[in-house]
Amino acid sequence: QLVESGGGLVQAGGSLRLSCAASGFTFSSYAMNWYRQAPGKERELVATILSTGGTTNYADSVKGRFTISRDNAKNTVYLQMNSLKPEDTAVYYCNVWRGMDYWGNGTLVTVSS
Repeated sequence: QLVESGGGLVQAGGSLRLSCAASGFTFSSYAMNWYRQAPGKERELVATILSTGGTTNYADSVKGRFTISRDNAKNTVYLQMNSLKPEDTAVYYCNVWRGMDYWGNGTLVTVSS
């Protein structure tokens, strides 16, 4: 199970930190992803962190502004989002691939201009 939290309404230039609490599997063994889906658009991969946390990857659109991290002791993955832009408005989903995709229900981030 994946449960996201931390979304909300923020002004452009502001920050939010999303959290995703995982359960039901060996969290520390899997890479974790954050995706987002804006209204009328396809879901896109935002950031990935490998199981040990030593390697991360980002979409070009968020590089330098977003940071993915994880705490394997707490079975939680985070997405720190700084310098938010209106185009970051989307539902943000936590994801893990374990033979198939598993998704949380998402958390809405709205960035006002």
